[in-house]
Amino acid sequence: MPDQIIRSATAADLPAINAIYNHYVLHSTCTYQTEPETIEARELWFASHGVKHPIIVLERNDEIVGWGSLSRFHPRAAYDRTVENSVYVHAEHQRQGVGRAILTNLIKRAIHLGHHAIIAGIDAEQEASVALHARHGFTRAGYLKEVGYKFDRWLHVIYMQLTVKHPDSSLPAHAPR
Repeated sequence: MPDQIIRSATAADLPAINAIYNHYVLHSTCTYQTEPETIEARELWFASHGVKHPIIVLERNDEIVGWGSLSRFHPRAAYDRTVENSVYVHAEHQRQGVGRAILTNLIKRAIHLGHHAIIAGIDAEQEASVALHARHGFTRAGYLKEVGYKFDRWLHVIYMQLTVKHPDSSLPAHAPR
């Protein structure tokens, strides 16, 4: 097993994060973005996250081979304890447990931060991502037909959801933070 570490991302990681992401912008439907992300936009994205919405990277032998994040699901206050996850793995490191390790870490962080629900919006063609989330307990919560258009075809989104339990069992599911 190569030397591997998962840690909080820093601004210095943004070029690697962006390179991994932009590969999928240009070659996949796992993101519905159609133009590569600029480093300036990535910096704004990074600044919009914080303690409640972490960004993490997975390094193998000092190379970032994947990243993940918990982002606000919706700006309205009642959604404050619901987050949306993202997991991206360098194309040369797929099917090596990177995505599994990142998603496991994100779920643990969500629990620790007191989030209640994690949402994943996944392109219906991304069977590996759907299976990864299902293995982590996510269940299908919705299907949106023909809501994206990329590579000259209509795309469908599967929404999956995981309700997480706070480690303090005395905290009711409806408790404010």
